[in-house]
Amino acid sequence: MKNAGEAPQEELATGERSTRNRVARSILDHGPSTVSDLAGRLGLTQAAVRRHLDSLVADNVVEPREQRVYGARTRGRPAKVFALTDCGRDAFDQSYDTLAVDALRWIERSAGGGAAGEAAVAAFARDRIETQGENYRAAVEAAAPEDRAEALAKALSADGYAATARTAPVGEQLCQHHCPVAHAAEKYPQLCEAETEFFSKLLGTHVQRLATIAHGDGVCTTFIPRGSPRSGAAQTTTPSASASTAGRNPA
Repeated sequence: MKNAGEAPQEELATGERSTRNRVARSILDHGPSTVSDLAGRLGLTQAAVRRHLDSLVADNVVEPREQRVYGARTRGRPAKVFALTDCGRDAFDQSYDTLAVDALRWIERSAGGGAAGEAAVAAFARDRIETQGENYRAAVEAAAPEDRAEALAKALSADGYAATARTAPVGEQLCQHHCPVAHAAEKYPQLCEAETEFFSKLLGTHVQRLATIAHGDGVCTTFIPRGSPRSGAAQTTTPSASASTAGRNPA
């Protein structure tokens, strides 16, 4: 006989699933996270977070990784972080990946394949981000120079990229914790390259892509150097300003 006040087993299971989904969603929104990060954001004990992470790891939704350190490494063992797997990302809004890859493959083949095919995909990628980026341009140009990275992050978040901007030692880092076209970009890095070129033009400075989800990193990270010429309208730069490293993840 069930004790008074005891929740039915199915209710307990539903609550567990709901909290587990919150843990996965927090990793999606904020990128690879430590147990402490997740506990603080979700108002849970670290023991509860570890329990949910164990289940998510067992289900191949998240995986443990060594935390990446940019710049000088401090003493001590790097903290373990948990990142979404490809399977975990599939649980979120990536249902058009197959269609996107098929369309890009058709463009590549229709142009004759080889270098011509790659160039055709690159041209499509640049046109796509220019069209999609009209809202980004409006947001950036309306912001004060020191707030433009943050304005771009908010505009990207509205399109599902879960982006944030943070101060770095010699500039700023734009972090995109989710990429709706990550699987397509894994096969066609021209999508990442065009995006980085666009950010460079938009912010009026050379930017460097340090990591990409498409390459297997937990977050897309773009470095924006401090002291860049961002006053006034966004300046135009040549595509080569960023294309040499964008999408290829040199880090």
